[in-house]
Amino acid sequence: MKRTHLPLNGLRVLDAAARHLSFTRAADELAVTPAAVGQQIRALEDLLGVVLFRRTTKGLVLTDEAAAGLDAIREGFLRFEEGVQAMQAGQSSHVYTVACPRDFFAAWLSPRLAAFRLANPGLRFALVGSDGDLDFTEANLNLAVRWAEGPGDLEGLALGEPLMQIVAAPGAGEDAPWIAWPGDPAPEGEARETQFSVGDGGTAISAAAAGLGKARVPLMLAESAIAAGKVVPLGPPDRCRRSYWLVAPTPQWRQKKVKALVAALAGPSS
Repeated sequence: MKRTHLPLNGLRVLDAAARHLSFTRAADELAVTPAAVGQQIRALEDLLGVVLFRRTTKGLVLTDEAAAGLDAIREGFLRFEEGVQAMQAGQSSHVYTVACPRDFFAAWLSPRLAAFRLANPGLRFALVGSDGDLDFTEANLNLAVRWAEGPGDLEGLALGEPLMQIVAAPGAGEDAPWIAWPGDPAPEGEARETQFSVGDGGTAISAAAAGLGKARVPLMLAESAIAAGKVVPLGPPDRCRRSYWLVAPTPQWRQKKVKALVAALAGPSS
């Protein structure tokens, strides 16, 4: 018999019925009807070509053929349980592997991870710097942060509003030159040449704080620098198409430990 054709449901019913020697009590354990148990046993007998139970005045009795295979079947189910537990071990692991843009980690994520670990002693984090898409399986990721228009084909949750804010050093005026970065490469249009270009939004904020000009960056990225007085907002924030998203494939997203971290990052303190 091929492994792919093993009648696992029928074998599970056989195990329960053999332990109880009662279709009714087996049905209670399996949350089905006694009739359904009887149907599964008859189908299994037809498939195997053997009689598994005999009815006597004292109740059900296992046949020799059924008794001969029960130990191996039960051992098999125990191995199945061990296999499932091994596959689920990652859910209870104390290690999180998170991919995140480095500037967002420094400005927003790191203090929140520190607070989460303070509330959950023993956790460890492995950060993978990323400004683009990563293969979750190849990188062994639990969760990723992406600045994007949405979660794409992954499960996801927006961390904040899609807002961009122009910032500059205290005292700088509206006439300060633009600082360009990949998320805002041409602040005044494609034909405009900027006087200063940097590699990411966090560096753009640092350049603005140093007096090199003004930069349009995600508000979430600039909030800590604004609160610290390093830069000031020039005008109100503008809505944009992108925001920071927590994303993961469905299997990772449903893990208990990932749900806990997502809830902490998306909570009121975020």
